[in-house]
Amino acid sequence: MTRRLCCLRGISTLTGFALAVELGDWHRFNGHGIGAYLGLVPSEHSSGQSRRQGSITKTGNSHARRLLIEAAWHHKARYTVGPVLRARWEQAPEAARVRAHAGNTRLNQRWATYTRRHKTHTVANTAIARELAGWCWSLATLEPAV
Repeated sequence: MTRRLCCLRGISTLTGFALAVELGDWHRFNGHGIGAYLGLVPSEHSSGQSRRQGSITKTGNSHARRLLIEAAWHHKARYTVGPVLRARWEQAPEAARVRAHAGNTRLNQRWATYTRRHKTHTVANTAIARELAGWCWSLATLEPAV
């Protein structure tokens, strides 16, 4: 599983292993729920027709949340498949490479969208980290080819 997680930008062997250990059984989550488990979703104060979202909840595993926040910064730069990422891809199954490439492309495009919308870097990075958690989940639960 660590090799599959390392196909994403910002996640090295140590980060991938730490995420695998901290989260344990990835099958207990779904793509949307993992962000809530890690506290990467906004808090909400709603009453009647009004809906107000606040800062992130910061519930759950703070170590895993911090790892994803740090990894999300790597998706800000232009996405190119360099030699380090290519070497990590060679150690992973083909399905993981394809999925990770889609994730890396999507997260980089999301950074560009947040930049165009003049979001602050920290807010944008937290949003990218929440989505990165979903991509990690999809790679961790990816069924191996038979």
